[in-house]
Amino acid sequence: MAKCDEGYLCEVCGEPVESITGSDLYLRYVIGEIDSRALLASPERHLGCNPTLAQFISDDAFPEVVASGPFAKEHLDEEDVARRTDLVTRGWRRLKEVRRLKLPISEYPLPEVRGGSSE
Repeated sequence: MAKCDEGYLCEVCGEPVESITGSDLYLRYVIGEIDSRALLASPERHLGCNPTLAQFISDDAFPEVVASGPFAKEHLDEEDVARRTDLVTRGWRRLKEVRRLKLPISEYPLPEVRGGSSE
């Protein structure tokens, strides 16, 4: 997605990740888990193919994802789950926003990740 905003193959299912709003890679960039240099070198996944991350998106426009195993929300500290849900949900909403606004990649991350203040 870095060059054309579409077309990377998911390392899990092998299908194209056709939209930035379905991209695990770009969501991790927006929330500060990877830096811009990693965008071209890291594997891509659909959000649904990474339930460990996608389970933290809480938005009516995103289908609920339930993770299983030791990293499922039900096995994690409630305060950590609340913080992670807030961050990941804001990150996913930011992906929708950057797509609509056609921002440069350097402006994709959330303000606190870019060094600005948190909203």
